[in-house]
Parts: sequence; C-alpha cells; structure tokens
Amino acid sequence: MAAMVGLFWVTPDAVHVGSPPNALGIGVRLTAEGLEAADPDIPRTWTWAELRSAVVEDVPGHNPVGRATKALGAMISAAIGTDYLGEGAPEMTLRLETEEGTHEVTVHAAVAGYPAEEARLSQDLLDRFVAGTADPRAVEAWGREHAREGTPEPRAREALLHAWAQP
Repeated sequence: MAAMVGLFWVTPDAVHVGSPPNALGIGVRLTAEGLEAADPDIPRTWTWAELRSAVVEDVPGHNPVGRATKALGAMISAAIGTDYLGEGAPEMTLRLETEEGTHEVTVHAAVAGYPAEEARLSQDLLDRFVAGTADPRAVEAWGREHAREGTPEPRAREALLHAWAQP
C-alpha cells in the first residue's frame, strides 16, 4: 500500500516525486542522500549538496469535476505505463539546477490534479531539502510507519508537509 502526500508517493520502502516508476522504469526517487532518476536509457543521481534547486513544473491543478475517474485513471496509467481512456498520466518536469547546468527529468503525476496548497508545500519541502534545512529521512520514516494506511485526508497531508519541512 502507498500514500500520496502532496507531490510525493510514499511507500514503506521508498519516496517518489510524482508516481513510482512505471512499466518503462521512468520515475524519480527521493532519498536521504539526494534524488535518483530511474530511466532505462540514462539513470542519474544527484546529491542534495550538488543541487542548487529542484523545481517541479507543469503540476496539473486540482479540478473537482470528474476528479475520481481521472485520478483513478492517472494512477493506473502511471503504475502500469499505459494510456487510460486515451489519456496517459499527466507529465510534470523536475528541473534540477547544478553547478554543471540545468537537468530536466520527466515525472509522471500520480493523480490527474494536485491541490494548489499541497503542490506549494511540496515545492517548499523540496527547497528545504536542497538547502539542507529539512531532512528527507522524516518522510521515509513516516512511510515505514504509516504508508500502509493509505492516503491521509487533505488537512492531514498539509500538516505532514509542514512537519517534514521542520529542521
């Protein structure tokens, strides 16, 4: 079982930005050391110290109309790497700035749309990971203890994102 909190897919074993790797093996894992981009052609890793910034772009917005059907379709599509009713999982871009330049990594959204506040808090959390003022191990620890319970309610998700951003 897994839980979605903001832009993160949290399992007892891993934390991903967006959805976990799909059938093609594309995904981004967040670790205590940094980010791991799973790509069958060019797997890449960056330590938090190497990163100047990590920004998730093209985050699909939350739209309550048809939300349940679209969310289910996006999750299935992202998990198995196929299209759902002609529409694949929404794609986001993770733009990473390093001393060597800019790197862009495709990340599949785990849902058809994210609430704006959760997306903002998730970005704030990524900024804090890059700055070294928050510890990704807090998210990993929560996943080991609570991910099997499923996705928390919206207010609880926001509270978790706030808590994880603390040093």
